[in-house]
Amino acid sequence: MFNRKAKSTIDSLIGSSTSIQGDVHFKGGLRIDGHVKGNVVAEVGQTSVLVISESAKVEGEVRVAHLVVNGEICGNVFSSELLELQPKARITGDVNYKALEMHSGALVSGKLTHDQNVIEPVLKLAMTQSA
Repeated sequence: MFNRKAKSTIDSLIGSSTSIQGDVHFKGGLRIDGHVKGNVVAEVGQTSVLVISESAKVEGEVRVAHLVVNGEICGNVFSSELLELQPKARITGDVNYKALEMHSGALVSGKLTHDQNVIEPVLKLAMTQSA
């Protein structure tokens, strides 16, 4: 349905018994099963995947290309590629996305905004000049 690129692998894991206070910056793939109190930001211009599992909670802003949520996010979300909201997803904050896949049961308490600044090919017509 969506023009999906090859999925990235998960390079890092924040385990269910782990609690982090502070911002998390990452490249590639990250899975969060624990609790993060701070922003979670992927490197800009790189392919990135963030998985927020059912037991996870993020209190802060999330910025990533491909985001899969089945846990809780309290903060604004920016997904530059695909946002997947699974059945137990809970987001309290505004959501900006390019493509959205939302399963029954997912909840967003905030504003959903489709990214209007997506670069799309522009068709230009050439005019011939006649003398």
